[in-house]
Amino acid sequence: MPQDVSPLKSTLLTAAHRALGAAMGPFAGYDMPIHYADGVLKETLWTRQSCGLFDVSHMGTALVMVGKASGDDQADHRAVSAMIEPLICGDIAALKPGKLRYSLLLNDGGGIDDDLIVGRVPDSPGVLYVVVNAGNKDADFARIGDAVAAKGGQFKPFQDWALLALQGPKAVQVLSGIVPGVEHLGFMETGRFTTDEGILIISRCGYTGEDGLEILAWPTLAKPLWDRLLANESVKPIGLGARDALRLEAGLPLHGHDIDGDISPVEADLAFALSPRRRKAGDFPGAAVILNQLDQGPPRIRVGLRVDGAPAREGAVILGPDGSNIGVVSSGAYSPTLRRPIAMGLVPPHFAEPETQLGVIVRERVQTALVTTLPFVPHTYVRKPIA
Repeated sequence: MPQDVSPLKSTLLTAAHRALGAAMGPFAGYDMPIHYADGVLKETLWTRQSCGLFDVSHMGTALVMVGKASGDDQADHRAVSAMIEPLICGDIAALKPGKLRYSLLLNDGGGIDDDLIVGRVPDSPGVLYVVVNAGNKDADFARIGDAVAAKGGQFKPFQDWALLALQGPKAVQVLSGIVPGVEHLGFMETGRFTTDEGILIISRCGYTGEDGLEILAWPTLAKPLWDRLLANESVKPIGLGARDALRLEAGLPLHGHDIDGDISPVEADLAFALSPRRRKAGDFPGAAVILNQLDQGPPRIRVGLRVDGAPAREGAVILGPDGSNIGVVSSGAYSPTLRRPIAMGLVPPHFAEPETQLGVIVRERVQTALVTTLPFVPHTYVRKPIA
């Protein structure tokens, strides 16, 4: 089979990463920083105790908009929601201004073609903000764009913008010194902020399990904002190696590894993403398969594993108590925070109870793997009190 020899794409900050001595590597077709001088372990711990700055500009960001605003805010929001809802399982019509929702792009077999964030842009009733994974960006954008165009809407990707993730307990404190007002955002809220340099779209979210923010910046703002954030002694640049360690510790699935087009939301333990209204209506792709699994139970389910010995990497065989092959590891690594190997994988439901003793094959040797509840490391999201 011929190998893809296409040149790697760059982000607006690729030169900045190299200037900082980053170890670069390919990810989703981009040349990305894997780690800096401190290494993955120290970068993971720094993010948990202070504030890490990630370049995630390789991800896909876009706007979904009505073709022509009617002037009726509720009607415009219903219209733009109806453009994307047939592709996903979230209740976007009920999304309030300034709120984000985690959802799943599904196929007719009930599998997860991608997971994504959909947000309702404040003061823009006929506009939705969408963030998809880097590896699926082209396919996702083509599918969403076609669906939107078919209903007379507009789909506008943010070409060459920068997306920065500022993550960790000091993230909000750091950014509020540059962009006053971000401290008022709660978890899964977004806003448009005007600075001296220009407009930023800032969301209080991330994929590390820590409190944090994602900042979408106009191309000319990318490097100045990057430099300004790094000038704060609480902030260090962090590579994708630590980001992967953090999301694994947080028990968050990675598309193409823990979830894919053959794995359903029920199997992935992501049924919370199926909004009640959509479940009742059964009006999302693969609804028959997914609703049946909710009623009868899935054939397998994603679990966390505490592994003894060497780390069990993706593809390692998972063994049942009797030594039979019951699944494979989908993500696995050494946890810098817990100082032990951890992993996730899909196993039959009767092996999914916490404290069930399973095995994994690592370097042709069987090691103990104990089923554990997820996340491995508790999330520290900051949620607003319910009014």
